[in-house]
Amino acid sequence: MNVINKTIDLGDGRTITIETGKLAKQADGSVTVRMGNTMLLATVCAAKDAVPGTDFMPLQVDYKEKFSAFGRFPGGFTRREGKASDYEILTCRIVDRVLRPLFPDNYHAEVFVNIILFSADGEDVPDALAGLAASSALAVSDIPFNGPISEVRVARIDGAFVINPTYAQLEKADIDIMVGATVDNIMMVEGEMSEVQEADMLEAIKVAHEAIKTHCRVQMELTEACGKTVKREYCHEENDEDLRRDVHDKCYGKAYAIAVSGTDKHARAEAFETVVTEYKATFAEEELEAKGPMIDRYYHDVEKEAMRRAILDEGKRLDGRKTTDIRPIWIETDYVPGPHGAAVFTRGETQSLTTVTLGTKSDEKIVDDVLVHGKERFLLHYNFPPFSTGEARPQRGVGRREVGHGNLAHRALKRMMPENYPYVVRVISDILESNGSSSMATVCAGTLALMDAGVQIKKPVSGIAMGLISENRGTNYAILSDILGDEDHLGDMDFKVTGTIDGITATQMDIKVDGLSYEILERALAQAREGRLHILNKITEALPAPRAELKPHAPRIETITIGKEFIGAIIGPGGKIVQGIQEKTGATISIDEVDGVGIVEVSATNKQAIDAAMRSIRLIVAVPEPGEIYEGKISSIMPYGAFVEFMPGKDGLLHISEIDWKRLETVEEAGLHEGDNITVKLMDIDPKTGKFKLSRKALLPKPEGFQEERPRQSQNHGGNGGGRRR
Repeated sequence: MNVINKTIDLGDGRTITIETGKLAKQADGSVTVRMGNTMLLATVCAAKDAVPGTDFMPLQVDYKEKFSAFGRFPGGFTRREGKASDYEILTCRIVDRVLRPLFPDNYHAEVFVNIILFSADGEDVPDALAGLAASSALAVSDIPFNGPISEVRVARIDGAFVINPTYAQLEKADIDIMVGATVDNIMMVEGEMSEVQEADMLEAIKVAHEAIKTHCRVQMELTEACGKTVKREYCHEENDEDLRRDVHDKCYGKAYAIAVSGTDKHARAEAFETVVTEYKATFAEEELEAKGPMIDRYYHDVEKEAMRRAILDEGKRLDGRKTTDIRPIWIETDYVPGPHGAAVFTRGETQSLTTVTLGTKSDEKIVDDVLVHGKERFLLHYNFPPFSTGEARPQRGVGRREVGHGNLAHRALKRMMPENYPYVVRVISDILESNGSSSMATVCAGTLALMDAGVQIKKPVSGIAMGLISENRGTNYAILSDILGDEDHLGDMDFKVTGTIDGITATQMDIKVDGLSYEILERALAQAREGRLHILNKITEALPAPRAELKPHAPRIETITIGKEFIGAIIGPGGKIVQGIQEKTGATISIDEVDGVGIVEVSATNKQAIDAAMRSIRLIVAVPEPGEIYEGKISSIMPYGAFVEFMPGKDGLLHISEIDWKRLETVEEAGLHEGDNITVKLMDIDPKTGKFKLSRKALLPKPEGFQEERPRQSQNHGGNGGGRRR
């Protein structure tokens, strides 16, 4: 067994160890990566040949966390790990986005990367190690790959940047981003911020890149030590250079004319398709069967070149805009009546209908991941149906794309939610049209829908997607504002940034070319800010501020803080009391203990129901005061008097001598029966026993000439003024 170890010194007393040669040796590449007690196993396997007809990179990255890694059992009946959590999906996407562009363009074999968390200490965040683990597995394999890469998380905490911070440190961070890069180039950035400036974010990226360079050099040493410097040979594409030139010569001019025509998405797509269809018509059917796939591939390159040249040479984009232009925007709020807030945001050919639902504590999302478990009160869900792009195909379940785009919009908005907001909030973005940056449309529509719902967000948030067309390693380039879908697909960068008037709240960047300088990034950030503020002006023109009131059908919530000793009294045996209040008033009641006190939340769609429920609760938690008058109910009749429940859960003795001024032999003589309502006055509370002494007589007028009688003989029931407390 040839075990090889390499160590990365993080410079703060922590180290990362990469080990290969011990586990999963039948995979093409396998490593363990360990930092403290957090340990990942990464494996990579690639097919020997490509599936015939494949013209893309069939890469599959999976990240899985074992509950045993943290000494926990999974939830559910099976007690077994099931489908991937959102966190696992987001980690897969982060790794995939850095690896995918670095496989050779003509390499089309299926590649499967599996990353498994086998140990965790609850302090270090494992997703920061996943990219390093995946790249290291490729580094010790013979799979062609233009790496290595690594990923780190960088956070700014109390003004200082920290690489791969702990969970506890992240709670204090105002910048939290994940950066993926090679030794030479930034490849991916994603994260959230608290309204920071563009220069601050750029500085964080630079700090992350310096750490990544060290990771990459260690992986190069690992490759040398394993003897994997020579990668496997492959031949996954058949090419005909004469045909390539012929496609270019006969189609480029037509494609270029379409690229500068400024037509809409579908007309442009049909025009491009007509060019290649007419070209294919010049071939015999048998000849086309053999050359068709190559023609499609070469024509794709022709379209890409035409679009890029139109921008670089003439400054003309596919829809006729200049590089800094934002597409026309129209907005309508309060568009659908049923939700508690709604907005339509349309920018060019991208449209989001976003709704807001306000809920109560019972609507909280329960998060039960391996290392993160708790409750989420602000939810954002993104849906991307096929009809949004005019596709005739069935709609399936939520995919990785929906999770990733929704997470970006969630990060953009969540720090603008009001502090200690009593409602659980669900934002749903349904993309009805798509041609570029539907996640940014979600951010804009989400802001508007929240304000329409009367959520008092701190500031409006807008988002914009930027693109880049470059050549000669960035010496000639154009930065594009508000990119189209084709500009994303055929361009060199997809850079999304969201923020308020005062700073950035979230970002996501994917770079597909080498040699992108920090100068270009800085310019892209500055141009993004201009576009973001333009869109923000459109938002505030449509709705200057959150509505002052909730919609009439939105739930109202009131909270009351109680001593924790009263929690059981409100709930009652088996929940009897709280359920009774809910049934009687129609309100919904939730009770929780926070920091040693009870928090009672009462919600309903009308104030009358809330007031009725709050009265009942206040009676339960109220402290009885001698001299106060109460409306009670006779709970039982005894020979010596009646027990009256004068407050929920509290009853006292109404002695027979305190029922009336005249002498009574039995309680029934006064016309009192079990279940009757009665008004009583609390006369006294026994300081030793806590028993309550009640009187009805004290509320009745004293008969003229009334003579007090000698008190009756005290009995075992506690005598005159006795009572019980339950």
